[in-house]
Amino acid sequence: MFFEQFPMTSRYHLIEQTTLTTPDGKAVVYLRRRFLPSPDRFALIQAHTVQDGDRLDNVTAHYLGDPLQFWRIADANNAMQPEGLTAVPGRKIRITQPEGIPGIGV
Repeated sequence: MFFEQFPMTSRYHLIEQTTLTTPDGKAVVYLRRRFLPSPDRFALIQAHTVQDGDRLDNVTAHYLGDPLQFWRIADANNAMQPEGLTAVPGRKIRITQPEGIPGIGV
């Protein structure tokens, strides 16, 4: 069985799929590991200052229009644990273009 293609908005969209054949001949399909991209691949649009009670899904919905895109903000801020981005009021979170898309005037 093969994975359905992930939609373009998925963090797994461009991740390669591969197959492992077990000793008994069974084929196991899986995705290769996804590594966090370098933060310098993201052009800053603006910064968000975390307020008490902020949640990353709500921040993402406000800036990007889709709460399921929280992973884009996590990637742009080099966050392995996305929930930590809104844990401390006053922290600045980078809101960026998608990975590799240059900013205005770049």
